[in-house]
Amino acid sequence: MNVGVGPNFRVACHTGGWTSEGRCPWVIKRMIRVFCDSPGLLLESAGKVRRPVVPFAIDDLFTAADPLALARHAWENGEPAVMPEAPLAPVGSQEIWAAGVTYLRSRTARMEESKEAGGGTFYDKVYHAERPELFFKGMPHRVAGPGKKVRIRKDSKWNVPEPELTLAINKDGRIFGYTVGNDMSSRDIEGENPLYLPQAKVYDGSTGLGPCLLVTDEALPGDTAIEIEIRRDGAAVFSGETHLSQIKRGFSELAEFLFRDNSFPAGVYLMTGTGIVPPDSFTLRSGDEIRITIGPVGTLVTTVA
Repeated sequence: MNVGVGPNFRVACHTGGWTSEGRCPWVIKRMIRVFCDSPGLLLESAGKVRRPVVPFAIDDLFTAADPLALARHAWENGEPAVMPEAPLAPVGSQEIWAAGVTYLRSRTARMEESKEAGGGTFYDKVYHAERPELFFKGMPHRVAGPGKKVRIRKDSKWNVPEPELTLAINKDGRIFGYTVGNDMSSRDIEGENPLYLPQAKVYDGSTGLGPCLLVTDEALPGDTAIEIEIRRDGAAVFSGETHLSQIKRGFSELAEFLFRDNSFPAGVYLMTGTGIVPPDSFTLRSGDEIRITIGPVGTLVTTVA
């Protein structure tokens, strides 16, 4: 359900976002959701979908000094359109990076999986350290969008999705939006030796992004939920939920560390870590459906190849 309060503002509550008392658990007033499809971009605000009269690309948002102003202008002057049935991943030329061990649950899981290799204390130390763990996740060709297939490594026997709020950061290091991210991970490979992390994290189909890019100049509230459900043969085999309030590090802190002595001319996506880890007995299988929901952004649905 969307409640508009003017062309430049929106009170956002999706279906299921209302409590039994009729209150919305999260509210963002200044936002535009950007969807990608084969002809270009579609912009949604106040429940109205429009296609820009003058086409522009997702890269233009990441290189703009004021991405929200650019998106708002394009929406206000756009032509009426309908929501795409099969949107593409909201990525252009951006690198995708990720932060690790930002939630207590992630710290605990990483310590458990690597203790036999002697790496357990590494994760405890990075959780408490001033410098966060940041690592390269991939380029656009490794990204799976809504309805597409993510992959598990053939040489891994223990694979999980990691649902993560993902920051959209422009070329100047400014956080201007959010999307849903799935950081596919091979836990047995990383657990064997922490130095194997790039192999556990970076491979074709190792990243999911979507269903849209939420452009806003407002911070998401701490009670924003991140939810995941994994379905197998039509039945749920795992579900979990966490909230942004559980993350240890600030988003601006993560962005600042990422941009230290580093440049991103096309902007960058930064996954912010996971607070949901399936039990050790669980591993993904081919055909599993992964559904990750972050209220203001929507639900990213992908399938394991």
